[in-house]
Formats: sequence, structure tokens, C-alpha cells
Amino acid sequence: MNFTHSEDRQMLADTFGRHLDQQYTIDVRHRISGSPEGWSRERWLGMADLGIIGALFDERSGGYGGSGFDLAVVFEQLGRSLVVEPFLGSLMAGQALAKAGCRSDLLAQLIAGETALAFASEEPQSRYDLASLTTQAQPAQAQHDHGTWTLSGRKSVIPQLEAASHAVVSARLGKDSAGLFLVELGKPGAVVSGYKMVDGGRGGDLTLDRASATLLTDNALPLLEEITAAGIVALSWEAVGVMDVLKKSTLDYLRTRKQFGIPIGKFQALQHRIVNVAIEIEQARSAAINAAAALAGPRAARERAVSAAKYTVGRAGTIAAEESIQMHGGIGMSWELPLSHYAKRALMIGHQLGDEDHHLSRFISLAVTG
Repeated sequence: MNFTHSEDRQMLADTFGRHLDQQYTIDVRHRISGSPEGWSRERWLGMADLGIIGALFDERSGGYGGSGFDLAVVFEQLGRSLVVEPFLGSLMAGQALAKAGCRSDLLAQLIAGETALAFASEEPQSRYDLASLTTQAQPAQAQHDHGTWTLSGRKSVIPQLEAASHAVVSARLGKDSAGLFLVELGKPGAVVSGYKMVDGGRGGDLTLDRASATLLTDNALPLLEEITAAGIVALSWEAVGVMDVLKKSTLDYLRTRKQFGIPIGKFQALQHRIVNVAIEIEQARSAAINAAAALAGPRAARERAVSAAKYTVGRAGTIAAEESIQMHGGIGMSWELPLSHYAKRALMIGHQLGDEDHHLSRFISLAVTG
């Protein structure tokens, strides 16, 4: 099997990588993440002009990509530069609009970089269970297709919620059914509470009190599962990009840091440790490749592949972060060294859209139930 990117995807990766190397250095990233907004509208628009957002969606949605490997190309580069702009939420919410066949105008604005979207599915009690919903939806008038509804409840830990103009929200329709809704943020009844995240990005909670919403679908759970799978593929490849930088930074340090007059990379114990890190990263990359390939396939194979990938990148990310810091010593935890920020992002990815325990349990369950 050929694991190399197509010529077009490799060209996109190279172009985007050079752009980020020049325009999104670690100092720029610190300045953006430390600003009150926590992201840069100018950088977001610049990346849209390069076609980066369009690569996340297929031609029917106004983009030119949308496959698992298109997500891989974009998010691996995002990980390499620790980009904080709202790509994950925009990907997942945009996928919801595209798959539901709604608001093509809003999707076009997203692809052009004129807006950003958020995806709000998790709740304080849900613990990664997509069906655990306490947010309630009620029809605001005579019910009809894509009619107006009101939502009440709370969604938690939504990446870059403050950057979004709209949020796609899951809510309970009745005892045994759930829907996906589009909520315009900043309107009465939709209160956003933002805060800094440990990895340098920003998150937020969304409190809904009879907030006006538009129904996208009244059969949300299969669509939620499909959209979450795309999000996991994206996060897995972001993790691969982050871990590659952790490995490279540590190798450079082992070659230059001297003890007893020789580089510490000459010590066999440290050689074994960095080799173990490299092996873990390659296992994570293989799992991410498998998940990207399975994204458009049958549900059972797709869900097993994404859970396997998320478990693997979570485990490998923790090992890469901890070992890199250990081999650097105390300087590895300093703010001035980029390594510490990559380590924090690796650990954060391990908890987004399901941690290791959740996905290991889910993988085992899927093997039994299909």
C-alpha cells in the first residue's frame, strides 16, 4: 500500500507548511494566544485565502477536498505550528451543515474565512457519550421542517467558542430522539462564557435559555457519530504533527547538549528512550493513516479505526511529551522553550473527543456489537 500523499496534497502540505514557518512562528503564536480574543481574524482570513479551509470540504459543499487524507494534510501542519485558530469547531460544524444540506450561504462564508463556527455536543455530565444530553429542544411555533425551535441547557468546553458566529448544538427532542440545531451566538438566550485553556487556546461554555435555533436534523445521533469521526481524524493528525516536533526538538537537544565533554545523545540509555519515542510516534501515524482511510467507509470499520487512532495518539502523545521533557531536564518545562507548549498541546489532544480509557472501552465494545 502506498502511504505517500498525492501530488496535489503534497503541494498543499508544502505550501501551507512554508506559510506557517514564515507567518506563524512561536512568538507570533504566543502573541495571538495571549490576546483577549485568543485567535487572529487576520491569520484566519490569510489561511482561507490559501484554500486551507476549502480543503476540509468536498466540492458539493463549495470546497475541493473533504476526504480523510485532506484533513490529514491540513491538521498535521496545524499541529507542527501549534495553530490556535478555530479549525476543529469549524470543520465539525461545517460538516454538520454540509451533511444536513442546510445553510450553504454560511458554509460559503466559512470557506472564504469570513466567519468561524463552533460545534457544541459535550455537556458537563456527558463524559464523551454523544447520547448523554440534558439540553432540551422545544418547538417555538407550529412544528415544520427546518422550523424555529428554542433550546435550554448547557454545553461545555467548546474550543474557540468566542471566535464563532454560530454554533451547531445537539439537543434532546424527546425521550428517545435527538436533533442538531444551528444557534446564532450573541442573540438573546445564548450566553457565551470564555476562558483560557492549558494548551494556550481558548474554550468556552454555552448556556442556553430558550435560545432561538434552527433544526438541521431530527435524527442526530448517526450524524453526530460521523462528524465526531471526522474530528478524531483531524485531531489524530494534529497530534502526529505535534509529536514530530517534540521528537525533532529532543533529537537536536541530545546532539548539542554536552556532559562529560560529549553530547548526551551518545549515552545508550538516552538512545533507547528516544528510539522508543520514535516507535510510538510511527505507531500513532499508522493508526492515523488507517483512520483517514476508513473515514468514508462503512460505519463499523470507521468507528473502530477512529477509536483505535484516538487511543493510540493519546498514549503516544503522553509518552512523547513526558519523555521529551525528561530528556531535556528542567529547561523542558520553561515557558521560553517551545517544547513545553507542544507537550501541553499533546496532552490536551489526548482528552478531546474522548480519552484513552473511553476509546479503548469503545473499541472493545465495537468488536462485540459491530
